[in-house]
Amino acid sequence: MSDPSRAGNRGPLAGMRVLELAQIMAGPTAGMMLADMGADVIKVEKLPGGDDSRDYREPRVNGVSAPFMILNRGKRGIALNLKDARGREILLRLVKDADVLTENYRRGTLEKLGLGYDVLARANPGLIYCAVSGYGRSGPYADKAGFDLIAQGFAGLMSITGEPGGAPAKTGNSVADINAGILAVAGICAAYAHKLRTGQGQVVETSLMEAALQQTYWQAAIYFATGESPGALGSAHTLTAPYQAFKASDGWLNIGGANQANWERIADTLGHSEWKTDARFATNADRMRNRDTLAAAIHEVVGTRTRAYWIERFDAAGVPVGPVHSIGEAVEHPQTRARGMVVEVDHPKAGRTRALGSPLHFSATPGGNSLPAPVLGQHTREVLHECGYSDAEIDAFAAAGVITTHD
Repeated sequence: MSDPSRAGNRGPLAGMRVLELAQIMAGPTAGMMLADMGADVIKVEKLPGGDDSRDYREPRVNGVSAPFMILNRGKRGIALNLKDARGREILLRLVKDADVLTENYRRGTLEKLGLGYDVLARANPGLIYCAVSGYGRSGPYADKAGFDLIAQGFAGLMSITGEPGGAPAKTGNSVADINAGILAVAGICAAYAHKLRTGQGQVVETSLMEAALQQTYWQAAIYFATGESPGALGSAHTLTAPYQAFKASDGWLNIGGANQANWERIADTLGHSEWKTDARFATNADRMRNRDTLAAAIHEVVGTRTRAYWIERFDAAGVPVGPVHSIGEAVEHPQTRARGMVVEVDHPKAGRTRALGSPLHFSATPGGNSLPAPVLGQHTREVLHECGYSDAEIDAFAAAGVITTHD
């Protein structure tokens, strides 16, 4: 295991060592979250080139990919040529001291290199092997590659996103990728608890398809109950109304009438108490049947005043309300900053940069990780020293193209 006292390694998972063979988004999301909770995450990048997200050229900060940096902070980085037998031997030596290995290759890729779970488990029976794939490692689509866009379409997310009657739309964020990373963290932590009790490792796996499908709880409930697939509703809710975005005179805000009491407060705040007993709007079932009529009536009133005016009024009435922010407004908001969701790190090439922080907070074991995303091969020498390799051996590996060392 890694040394919990290593700089940057604090939190409930201090002492866990993770080898991240994953790239781009789902796996790196998991690795970053584990690092924020104290794990020593060693990003093992392929040669040549490293993680494919290093090639996402815009935007860049002093020549460094901003997408790569935001998903890979908190990790140490090495670069290995796993097509070379010497590179595979290095990985096997790393595996012996690891708790977790993550990968998001297509099924069979590591097996073809002689690095499947059966081989790795012989080197370390306690290894937790976490695989994130497109569709899972079983079933008729097990060998298909996966991408966030494809997963969103397959899982039905694109049929419920966007405006009614509009073209299929993906969510603005990579929800399948990001949720798959979060699910991987949950699985890894559960398997780690089992390992601490028994010493046994195991395979943990999830997929982009399942991560996207998991987001459809309400819509799946409707289909299972009625046999009908719900469609897109814009910002409206599929089960309750009014619960959507409305346009004020200077911008958009969300109003959440999630129950009868909130609806009645909304009607009073808008100056239309008579709506509470209007046969079209009296109950949630009535409001759902007349959702478009209700939304048009609310829009007409809300549009007469500013967003700030309505937020102040609805807050005072105890109605769930909030602005529809731009990304810039969201990350610069005092609440966001107070929760530590924006962090600053010093990158060796990009300089002082900002990134999103951890959404998890612990009272007894607060995490904290100030490591920037690694330069390709930045920690190769350091990590190989920890495995017992000499400088001469490391230099020979570098000269042969088996590894890359930043120095």
